[in-house]
Parts: sequence; C-alpha cells; structure tokens
Amino acid sequence: MRAGGASIEHGSLLDEEALQMMKKHGTFLVPTIYVHEVIMQAEGKGYPQEYIEKERVAGKEELEVFHRALALGIPIAYGTDSAVYPHGDNARQFAVMVREGMTPLAAIQSATVRAAELMGWADCVGSIEPGKWADIIAVRDNPLESVRTLEDVVLVRKGGRVFKNEAR
Repeated sequence: MRAGGASIEHGSLLDEEALQMMKKHGTFLVPTIYVHEVIMQAEGKGYPQEYIEKERVAGKEELEVFHRALALGIPIAYGTDSAVYPHGDNARQFAVMVREGMTPLAAIQSATVRAAELMGWADCVGSIEPGKWADIIAVRDNPLESVRTLEDVVLVRKGGRVFKNEAR
C-alpha cells in the first residue's frame, strides 16, 4: 500500500494496521471467500490434506478480514480465485458475500462498478451508460431479491454481440 498497490487479494493475513492503511489509501480488498467452502467440502475427496489444513486457518481469517473491511468501508472488488474450483462456479461467491454481511447491491457492484474502478476501466465498463461497452448479462429473477439467480445467467452480451441467449 505504501508503494501504491491498488488492491490486496484474498486478505487472509491482514491485521488491523493493514486494514487501516487500506482505508487511508483507498486500497481495494479482493476477497475470495467462496474458495473456503469449496476446499472444506473437498476433505476426504483426494484434495491434498495440507491444503485443507491451511484453508482451515486462512479461510477463517479471510472471513474475519472481510467482515472488518465491510465495517471500515474499505472498497471491495469481486474476486474468485476460480482455478481452485470449476470455471463457471464463480458466481457462487455472491451468495457467500451476502450471507457474510454485504447487501446484494453491494455484492453486485463489487463485480461491476467497483471492479471497473479497480482496473482503471470505469470510463468504458462497470455500468450501463451511453458510450460504454455493451457488456451485460441477464438472469431470470431480481438479483436484489435473490442473489443466487446470478448463478444461472441466461443472456450474455459482450461488445454488443450476443454470446449466449437462453432467455427466450
């Protein structure tokens, strides 16, 4: 943070001093809290035991950091560490973020507006506005009422082109 880093990924080893520095410098936290559940469910299924033991400690600490970051108002951008579990399951983190204290809107914004801010792309992505790229997804239900609906995307448009359309 002193060197100008824009974000801290995972955050499982952050202490109060680091969190206060993040708040002071506007440093984003990019949590990967769904990974904890995936690894803990893998116990006894061939996952290396040392990973499970590490996650038992690191995952608990990362949740504590996530709660503290929320309380301090530290900016949060969506991150998944998705190589740990199958690609396509990354939207499952929304429900975990909400269960752990984020509002559905804040969780969605972490993957849109906040992620765009972190990447320095807020002028072209992250929200639906004239002049921005036409990247959008659609789901069947209102994600503000049921954030898990984001796990079943029925329409994907990128750059104005449709890549998936099951909405019909």
